[in-house]
Amino acid sequence: LCLPKQDRARLERRIVGSTNRWRSPTKLFSGDLLGLSQRCKALNVDFDKALKNPDRLCVSQIQKLFSKTSKNKTIQSREADVILECLGSKWELHQPQLFQSETLSKLYLMALAQGTKSPTKELENLLRAQRSGKIKARPPIKKMFIFLKINDPIVTKVAFAMALKNLYLSEVEINIDDVMGVLASAHILQFSSLFQRCVDIMTKGLTPSTIKSFYLAGCKYKEEQLTTACEKWLEMNLVPLLGTQIHLRKIPQDLLHRVLRSPRLFTFNEFHLLKTLLLWVFLQLNPQVQLVPAQETVLTFFTSFSRNYSFLDQDTGQSLVPLFLCLRLHSIVKGKNLELLRHINFFPESWLIRVTANHYHALENGGDMAHVKDLTTQAVRFGLLFRQEYTTHSEMIAIYGFFFEIKGIKHDTTSYSFYMQRVRHSDCEHGPISLRAERLVKYEIRAQTLVDGKWQEFRTNQITQKFGFSKPSCKSHVSVCRNFLFSFMSFLHFLS
Repeated sequence: LCLPKQDRARLERRIVGSTNRWRSPTKLFSGDLLGLSQRCKALNVDFDKALKNPDRLCVSQIQKLFSKTSKNKTIQSREADVILECLGSKWELHQPQLFQSETLSKLYLMALAQGTKSPTKELENLLRAQRSGKIKARPPIKKMFIFLKINDPIVTKVAFAMALKNLYLSEVEINIDDVMGVLASAHILQFSSLFQRCVDIMTKGLTPSTIKSFYLAGCKYKEEQLTTACEKWLEMNLVPLLGTQIHLRKIPQDLLHRVLRSPRLFTFNEFHLLKTLLLWVFLQLNPQVQLVPAQETVLTFFTSFSRNYSFLDQDTGQSLVPLFLCLRLHSIVKGKNLELLRHINFFPESWLIRVTANHYHALENGGDMAHVKDLTTQAVRFGLLFRQEYTTHSEMIAIYGFFFEIKGIKHDTTSYSFYMQRVRHSDCEHGPISLRAERLVKYEIRAQTLVDGKWQEFRTNQITQKFGFSKPSCKSHVSVCRNFLFSFMSFLHFLS
């Protein structure tokens, strides 16, 4: 039997009650209490008992009726309808505002079913008055008491009062110091609009001192928008900002691991990232330290461990191995930095032998990096920060006898360009020098900017290009970006 879609839908309608009111069994409760009560009669279900289990009703439909007139509505002329007892205090609430919270709506329906002889009639009168806009004209009823128990230590009386205040006003200023408690209160009240507003405030208010608590809140309430914002913030600020602050200690290991695996992680070079990780480990193992120690202090601490095994091979370091597997140790090419890695005895000997062997083969083959297969996860990364006051800014990089300059240029108040170019060895520091006139390089350029509290990314595709010494072959593709504070990174992979 082939029927049009409209006709097929009609067959799903269920006729209930003597007035032939109908509703679709595939849809939730629509707010039609008369139809619902008739359906309960047809199915021989006690409607008053149904009200005692509010989860069986769709209170969101009731909430919609009240939300249109609840905000910024003058209620001083009316006495409170409900007394909420919570956190050792009593809070006076009005029905239109109360129904913005799903939790309070359910508590009210339960109280209505238990404290009124005819809860069906009372609720129908309430909804009818709300639809007609004459809710103020209804006769006064006895105030109902509802009770809410909160076990979340984050919720304070001040934060809970702010959440209840938001039931009445469209825009209540929320201090960043109170936003965690208000978020927790909104979650308990199931006050979705306030919860989302708190998430937005927290997303824009990420700092070294708030990153941990905001991230844990996002995990606790399964708010992906907030946890993602924390990850993106840390990708940009782990090395240049937290790498010099005591707040680095607060970063949870699972969040740190996610960020280290991200292809968007910013670092000036791989050795800077390594120093930041070593500092994080030092602060985890020395909770009494309250100031960021000098690098020599950190290195001395790790050399104090047994020389029989590397730090990561010992019991203390076993759980940290996944973090350091995310590092691209082959990107550390300076001899003094490689010697320092051997001196502190932090990495297993097999790791350092592999790094040294890769460097040896690359130098023997004119810079070809045969051990690097994937640009996204293995390329050598270099970065610089371009601040608003800069007109130009550049950094020199050297690898396997080839020298490059990564550069940013400010064109006007909103337009910037970033690129890299090959330079002659005479302009650079001493070290290995390659005499090859051309070098085939696979690279990618990324620039990220902070816009309205959110990071935006500009990037080239993965490009394979021969770099010579004369124009235009000495210059890479240009990434043009707009807005103010930038991080710029280039990812290099030398091909044969």
